[in-house]
Amino acid sequence: MSTINVTIPADFILGAAASAWQTEGWSGKKAGQDSYLDAWYQHDRHVWHNGYGPAVATDFINRYKEDVALMKAAGLTHYRTSINWSRFLTDYENAVVDEEYAAYYDSLIDELLANGIQPMLCLEHYELPAALLEQYGGWGSKHVVELFVRYAQQVFARYAHKVTRWFTFNEPIVVQTRVYLDALRWPYEQNTDKWMQWNHHKNLATAKVVALFREQGYQGSVGTILNPEVTYPRSSAAHDVKAAEIYDLFYNRVFLDPAIKGEYPPELIALLAKHQVSWQYDATELAIIKANPVDEVGINLYYPHRVKAPSRAWHPETPFHPAFYYEHFELPGRRMNTSRGWEIQPAIVWDMAQRMKNEYDNFPWFIAENGMGIENEARFKNAGGEIQDDYRIDFITEHLYQALRANAAGMNCQGYMLWAFTDNVSPMNAFKNRYGLIEIDLENQRQRRMKKSAHWYQQVSEQRQLTVTLDDEAK
Repeated sequence: MSTINVTIPADFILGAAASAWQTEGWSGKKAGQDSYLDAWYQHDRHVWHNGYGPAVATDFINRYKEDVALMKAAGLTHYRTSINWSRFLTDYENAVVDEEYAAYYDSLIDELLANGIQPMLCLEHYELPAALLEQYGGWGSKHVVELFVRYAQQVFARYAHKVTRWFTFNEPIVVQTRVYLDALRWPYEQNTDKWMQWNHHKNLATAKVVALFREQGYQGSVGTILNPEVTYPRSSAAHDVKAAEIYDLFYNRVFLDPAIKGEYPPELIALLAKHQVSWQYDATELAIIKANPVDEVGINLYYPHRVKAPSRAWHPETPFHPAFYYEHFELPGRRMNTSRGWEIQPAIVWDMAQRMKNEYDNFPWFIAENGMGIENEARFKNAGGEIQDDYRIDFITEHLYQALRANAAGMNCQGYMLWAFTDNVSPMNAFKNRYGLIEIDLENQRQRRMKKSAHWYQQVSEQRQLTVTLDDEAK
C-alpha cells in the first residue's frame, strides 16, 4: 500500500446531481402535467420497489432551501438538476409557462447562487410530457422536436441571465432503449424502428436547441449529458473485438458522434440499412446536426460493460436488435457492488478520458454522474444515527482520483459530480438503493441527515486535496 495526496485544481468541479422528477414530488402539480415517469408509475406502480415513486420523492419542491443549505455544508461547488418540461408549461403547443412552477425555479436558482453553488440545468431528464407520448408518440414525432424547442426558448428567456451551463438531455438513449428496444418498461413495445427514430429526434432536438441558444446570443454553454458505457471485449480475438465495436456503435456513438462531431458514424448507418431499420431523416436535418455541435458533454460513468461474440444464431422470426452482434459477458472474479449488481472498476474513468482525447480531439467533458447505490444503509448507522458510509468514500476516492489523474495528464476532464446529492427515487428501484451524501429517512417525514461521506466531501472540497491509498504492492 502507498498513500498519496493529490491537489484538486481550483476550477475543477466538485458537485452532485439529481433530477426534477426524482426529487420534487407532485406538490402543486396541475391536471394534465404528468410526465412519462408519472404515467408509468400510475400504470405500473407494482413494479416500483415498495410502491415508492415520483409522487412525493424527496419533496424537494417544498424543502429546497433546507437542501441547498445541506449542499453548502457538503462542499458542493455545482449542482445539476433538471427542469420538468411537463410541469414548466400548461400548454405544450403554445409554450405557455406555468408561473407557479417557474417562480419556484426563480427562487431555487437564487438560493443556489446566494450559497455559492453554480446551477447546471438540464431540459429533459426523462420528463417528456405524457400527453405528448399519448398524442404524438413522444420523440417518434418531428412535431415534438419543435415543441421541445419552443419549451427551451421559454426556459432560456426566463433563466439564461442567471444560469450559464445548460444541457439538453440527460441520458437521451435510456427511455427508448428500455421501452422500445428491450421492452422492459411501460408501455412495453419491442420496436427497433421506433428506438432509432427517438435517437435521431433527440439528436436533432439537441442541435436545434444549441442553434437557438447561439442565435439568441445568450452567455454560457449548451451541452448534453450522455451515458456511454466503457465497453471491453471478452478477449483480443477478432470476433470479440467486433462485438464490442458494434455495441459501441449502437449504444455509445449513436449520441457521442452527433453531439461532438456533428454526424452519425457511417458504419452505424450501414448496419441500420442492412437490417432494414426504418427511421425518417433527411439531408436538412443532418445539416442542422452538423452545424450545431454541443459546447461540452457530461458523461455518466458507473461501471464497465463487457461483451463477447454471440454463441447462438439469431432466430429468424425475431426482429432485429443490436444483440444480433453481441452477448453480455461477466468477467470472472470481478469486484462487485452486490446491492446493485454492477462491477466496480475505477479505470473506466481513465479509459474514457483517453477516448475523449484520442477520438474526440480532447473535447471538454466532465463526469456528470458517478456513485454507489447500497441497499439497507441503516445497518451502517453509528450510535448517533449517522450512516458510516466508508464504502462510498472509498468508491468516490478511487473514481475521483482517476479523473484528477486524467486532468493532470492533459486530458480535458473538467470535474466530478456525484450521483446523488440526496437519496432519491430511481426508476423501479425507487429508494431501494441509496446513493446520496444525505440520507432521506422515509420513516420520519423524509428527515435529512448528513452521512459520513457528506462531511468528508466538504473537507475535500474546502482543502482541495484528495488523499488516496493505492493497493499497489505485490502480495
